[in-house]
Amino acid sequence: MPPHFLASSAPENNDVFTTTMLHGGSWISKLLHSRISLSFNFPHRFLIKFEFSSLFQAKGLNTLDEESVDFLPWLERKAGAKVSSVLSIGKSPHGRSLFASENIQSGDCILKVPYSVQITPDNLLPKIKALLSDKIEIISKLAITLLVEQKMDQDSGWAPYISCLPRHGEVHSTIFWSEYELDMIRQSSVYQETLNQKAKIEKDFAAVVPALQQFPDLESITLQDFMCAYFSVTSRAWESPKGLSLIPFTDFMNHDGVSKSIVLFDDDKMLSEVIADRNYAPGEEVLINYGKLPNASLLLDFGFTLPYNIHDQVEIQLNVPYDDILHEKKLELLQQHLTPKIKDAIGRNCSEDTFIIKTLQAHLSKTLGHKSKEVRSPHGKGKGLPQALRAFARVLCCDSPQELSDLGMEAAQIDGRLARHPLKDSRREFKAHQMLLSHITNSMQKYDAAIKSLALVNSPSTSNTFALRRQMALNLLTGELRVLRSASAWLNNYCVVLKSTIKYPSY
Repeated sequence: MPPHFLASSAPENNDVFTTTMLHGGSWISKLLHSRISLSFNFPHRFLIKFEFSSLFQAKGLNTLDEESVDFLPWLERKAGAKVSSVLSIGKSPHGRSLFASENIQSGDCILKVPYSVQITPDNLLPKIKALLSDKIEIISKLAITLLVEQKMDQDSGWAPYISCLPRHGEVHSTIFWSEYELDMIRQSSVYQETLNQKAKIEKDFAAVVPALQQFPDLESITLQDFMCAYFSVTSRAWESPKGLSLIPFTDFMNHDGVSKSIVLFDDDKMLSEVIADRNYAPGEEVLINYGKLPNASLLLDFGFTLPYNIHDQVEIQLNVPYDDILHEKKLELLQQHLTPKIKDAIGRNCSEDTFIIKTLQAHLSKTLGHKSKEVRSPHGKGKGLPQALRAFARVLCCDSPQELSDLGMEAAQIDGRLARHPLKDSRREFKAHQMLLSHITNSMQKYDAAIKSLALVNSPSTSNTFALRRQMALNLLTGELRVLRSASAWLNNYCVVLKSTIKYPSY
């Protein structure tokens, strides 16, 4: 019978410790969460020493993160409970991640993190919390919580976790991109969203500064510090029964857009858990799903993109031209049935609306990994273009107040939604969709030019950071262009079918 080993307790700073031959227990899993090297005392004073990294490689785990080898034991001591016996912290191309240290079967619970070791705004010191306005959002409060713990350094009870959070320069969210880098994605809506996010962070920081200035140890916190902490919250926190929570160890898990594993919350047992959605062999990276997120969201909120994202989408904007003689009537009808009234920068009623065209998830492809079916053909399955977008186009093509009135009456007689059925006049219906096709074709040309320009971009520095961000920009733009092309194909097909039904008067 092969011997089993059970590691005995060791001094906190001792890299070598002794084990005793015992029966029972998973000795490999215990060694995987031990310190750097191990010694075994056999009866005849024969000493065998294994290097931790060699053992890790023997299990197929070639990505050991030796800097984090103490993290899980620390968390389990803090929790007073076992968090995981089948996962270990390693390094992936995207930073720290979790890898299987033993065989995992689909349906296995692979980790459990008690609520007691999750960080929420409740962890913020009461004397600081009392000085913060009620108007300050939970994300900012949680960011301040991280910064306070960071300032405490090794005196913080969360020091091992805080030290694992990424620092400035290690993350690639567009809020950290230079103006030069942001120019690469100007064609995408994420460009403006980034500017909006940065402005919001600056505003939130200005709101918390008065409270921070009351504490000498905190008044040195800069906007950059706050921005990094803010990003840590937006990229790592989960919505939980406690509000917004940072879940140590769990947030080392990377994203897979087709994974069915998510973070679950058990209020009865007061813990968060993850269930494996497939089998994993030792050494495989274990992934979860952050949500059905396009590259625009992944890039802004998490700082990465996928080369082929089945959830990609693109925003397009339409507006009622100010020189349209029916401008006010069309705007009134659209705002009554489609959107609430919007004011532009100088207080006028805004005539612009934004629509999102999404990809539709399809079956996996054996060769490409994913097979996309962005927008169905006119006679196929799927949702096609957004109905609100087509309705907007139908309203834009109206030439008389009577046509607008008819659309309004039709909406009132059904479900209140405007222009959701094809126009009775086929020529008007054709014109509306031709207008959309022209708009999308124009957008495609701009995207195509932006993508080609990326090949010509010369960085002010030849850093790996810039090369990585340029590739992210390429993934973003090509994904959005792919969606536009599918929308264009849908419109082309629809217009061909529609044109064949148009009856022109004979003279």
